[in-house]
Amino acid sequence: MNLPVPVSSELLSPDVWSNLLAINPQLAKAYATNQIFRTETEARISVLNDLHFPTRAAKYWQSVREQCVMLEQLALLSFEWRRNELLIDRLSVEPDEAAQIDLDEALWKRANMQRVAADRAREVQMWEMLKRENDDGTFSTDDVNAHQLVSYTTQFALRASHADAAKMGGGEMDNLVGQLNTAIARSKATGVWKSVKHHLPPQLANAI
Repeated sequence: MNLPVPVSSELLSPDVWSNLLAINPQLAKAYATNQIFRTETEARISVLNDLHFPTRAAKYWQSVREQCVMLEQLALLSFEWRRNELLIDRLSVEPDEAAQIDLDEALWKRANMQRVAADRAREVQMWEMLKRENDDGTFSTDDVNAHQLVSYTTQFALRASHADAAKMGGGEMDNLVGQLNTAIARSKATGVWKSVKHHLPPQLANAI
């Protein structure tokens, strides 16, 4: 019986090895279900939260950023995979013991890269789902700048309404107030202030 990862039994004492084998089904399940990248719940709550991304446009464009990062990392992993495949081919024709160890390691890397690649691909598809969900046709999906004044002004207003100056510190609070005041002025000057107020709770919109 082998563990779900390639650990040599000779590395451990017989008692320790036996103890690990005793829980091998649980270890196999843990390894198979272990989270690699973000779940949909994490994407929605930890990333696309309503405070930092208060508009559909903001959520859409952050999804674009997240998706592209994951796709780029998948490409880099693909280069690593190709190098590893060449190594496997080369080691497979060298029967000595040292080459076998290197081959075993390369085969383990192959399996692990497949797991990582599959989960990266899953997350790429997840961000596509979230992009579609937030694309309601009310904003540009070609120009990221087009939504930012409304989204940032809304974000700054929400953050300021929940801010605790004592906990944030004077410098951080001053920066937030400065960003909010500048964004409000810019929103009014460019005619998008009505859109900003539409995304704010009525009480907050009327108080600004």
